[in-house]
Amino acid sequence: MVTHNVTDMMGRSISVSARPLCIISLVPSQTELLYHLGLNDRVCGITKFCVHPGEWFRSKTRVGGTKNVNFERIKELHPDLIIANKEENDQAQIEALAKDYPVWISDIKNMRDALAMIQQVGALVNNKPKAAELIQTITKGFTDIKRAITPTRVAYFIWRNPWMCAGGDTFISNMIENMGWVNVLKDVPRYPEVTLQQIVTLQPQLVLLSSEPYPFKDQHIAEIKAVLPNARVQLVDGEMFSWYGSRLIQASRYLGELVENY
Repeated sequence: MVTHNVTDMMGRSISVSARPLCIISLVPSQTELLYHLGLNDRVCGITKFCVHPGEWFRSKTRVGGTKNVNFERIKELHPDLIIANKEENDQAQIEALAKDYPVWISDIKNMRDALAMIQQVGALVNNKPKAAELIQTITKGFTDIKRAITPTRVAYFIWRNPWMCAGGDTFISNMIENMGWVNVLKDVPRYPEVTLQQIVTLQPQLVLLSSEPYPFKDQHIAEIKAVLPNARVQLVDGEMFSWYGSRLIQASRYLGELVENY
């Protein structure tokens, strides 16, 4: 088997097959990217959260969750490449897998990182032309996006009990900025736990309740409106804000329409 050394987005050097034939993806958005790169016959395992594309979700071997992988099932598949992510996967589990398999790890905080990831994964799986095409399409979509004229102050909730929001160094926050809006928690890192009273003091004009990882529903809108009666509160598709693979093709249109309809 011909191998070569590559460097992942964490700066780690790994030896990987020049043409990996059994790939496991531990990240939903990157699984969808592999589909768009035409790797149907070469992806052998995905997580239970890799719901797109539906045909893969129904047919591919599931190797556990993003933070709770099934090591025995992975061993049975004999992968020659595992694709993971710093934030979405458990560090100890990834380090354990890396002892036995080539594990390539992405680290995504903004659009620039996302496009770099697509380019590097395209090279990893021998489909640079398709990766370049995806990057061109995504770049055009976000170049043409209708941005807000006035920088609306936004709070983006990802969890309840405890309440948690997207902080300023997240991909979600970068998407909010790409819309011409302002994350009220832009100066706070990662995904801070907050109280509703803290959010009140930040005076958001718009509160976005994500469909994932917590599945916010209509009844939660009233809960927020009770403390922020003057703010607009709405449910949004979390995939469009947080999936940093080929889903970005659809995301630019979706986010642009949110701006137009605000």
